[in-house]
Amino acid sequence: MAKHTRVTLEIGPKGKKVVAVAPDWPGLERGAKTGEDAIERLRSYIPRYSQVAKLAEMDAEFDAITNVDVVEQYSGTGSTDFWGISFAFSSIDKQGMSGDELERELTLMQACWAFFDDVRRRVSAEMQKGPRGGGRDRDRIVGHIFANEQDWAKGLGVHTPDGAMLTGEGLKAHRDAYCHAIRDYHSQGKLAGKWPLRYLIRHTAFHTLDHAWEMEDKDLTAKQA
Repeated sequence: MAKHTRVTLEIGPKGKKVVAVAPDWPGLERGAKTGEDAIERLRSYIPRYSQVAKLAEMDAEFDAITNVDVVEQYSGTGSTDFWGISFAFSSIDKQGMSGDELERELTLMQACWAFFDDVRRRVSAEMQKGPRGGGRDRDRIVGHIFANEQDWAKGLGVHTPDGAMLTGEGLKAHRDAYCHAIRDYHSQGKLAGKWPLRYLIRHTAFHTLDHAWEMEDKDLTAKQA
């Protein structure tokens, strides 16, 4: 039996960019100039996301997906138009979650972290230059990921010291605290600052995964061999 997954479309206020979001699979989001193009871009990344689903031990469920169903269109922000990234909340983002639903989303977010860690270990330190990411090399991309996540963690009351995430022990401590705080806020019905927890989880997963894919695409290992 064919299986579809839900997709929402976040439309920039000036209509310059549209982001297709798969809310049931945190991290699977793609932007483009039109809704149709955004959906096609998202579809094209389904095989790549399958690696994340496998790390989360959800590959059988994910690999059964054959198509998408657009279930909602909602207004984005100016940043949606500028970056082609989701910066607004769908009605799904604002919905409550059961404990099991929360754990499923956290498992997928953690799988995105694990995938990112694997990518940064195996790609070249020097990245192929080009427009995406402003020509940053691997360590600057990694630092960018960590700095953003350190900032978002403050919305959960988690204050990770500068530089702590650059060590294995510090990174584990940060991630453990991040997940623990999300569970704690969920139990209290609290937002992460102004962000619904669903949005925080999917945005963390997306940002991690997007830059992992960037590093894969700009890896020079084969050329340097």
